[in-house]
Amino acid sequence: MNQQTRKLPKSTIITITAICLVAFIAFIILKVLKEERITEILSTLGHTNIKNVEVINKLDVEDEITKKRSKVFKVAFYDNDLQKYCIGFLHHQDKNNYTKDLDCK
Repeated sequence: MNQQTRKLPKSTIITITAICLVAFIAFIILKVLKEERITEILSTLGHTNIKNVEVINKLDVEDEITKKRSKVFKVAFYDNDLQKYCIGFLHHQDKNNYTKDLDCK
């Protein structure tokens, strides 16, 4: 049995490559924008001099009693003022109110 494989046309290869490239660029842009947003939020909560901000996870949560939906961000960053690495949660409530639960070591 001699099986032959058909080569993909160049236009298909170019299209697949372009789609992958656009998806990768969109991913990087969204990641950077999310980190900038978290940096701005942390500066309003008292952590102004920070670096290496990383958004580890974002969860949509709902309060069982009030049925209000909110978001919880798990973040990690280095605080230059404290000279400590911090990791913890930012809880986004309604009307852009944020609360923090951070552990700095």
